[in-house]
Amino acid sequence: MSMVTCQISMSLDGFVAGPDQSLQDPVGRGGLRLHEWMFATDRWREGHGVDGGGPGVDADVVEDMIRDVGAYVMGRRMFGGGDGPWDESWRGWWGDDPPFRTPVFVLTHHPRSPLPMAGGTEFRFVTDGIRSALDQARKAAGGRAVSIAGGASTVRQYLAAGLIDTLQLHVVPIVLGAGERLFVDVGEPDLEQVRVVAGPTVTHVTYRVRR
Repeated sequence: MSMVTCQISMSLDGFVAGPDQSLQDPVGRGGLRLHEWMFATDRWREGHGVDGGGPGVDADVVEDMIRDVGAYVMGRRMFGGGDGPWDESWRGWWGDDPPFRTPVFVLTHHPRSPLPMAGGTEFRFVTDGIRSALDQARKAAGGRAVSIAGGASTVRQYLAAGLIDTLQLHVVPIVLGAGERLFVDVGEPDLEQVRVVAGPTVTHVTYRVRR
């Protein structure tokens, strides 16, 4: 059965998005600072069709994040486009050639036909809950890993349900002061630390979620 993984950037005070999230500012005020370490890597830029960036510890972590992932699950807000019935002109934040290169299962309350994109990404919209989305993702992954891509609410639901096998936190040395926390209403997950990697501006901590 496919391993279920999750990786997410978090501030020192526990926020994975800043305050005042909106269509114009999807990760909230100051939230992009959580991801600057990743934007600076050549591996991330290559996946997004952008030149530049550099190698190093953080680039190796990005490579590990996407290695052997056969499908993704994300929430409606991470895919974007606002609430309510779909405006089908909205095709996600990532342009016509998203970086996923695999099926992506989007949790939503509103049906929408599958959305094939360039490069092998296909967004498939799931209206019957997190377990259905995971079952479909596992089938699509064909034994490869399933990555719970976010956002925070989606990760919390999968943590609370005990459906994540490994959780990787990229701990960024900033204080956001407000926003969206990861560890709220997730019960008491039993986390076993299995790896710590110190990057130049961020610490990557990997946990096994014990049953």
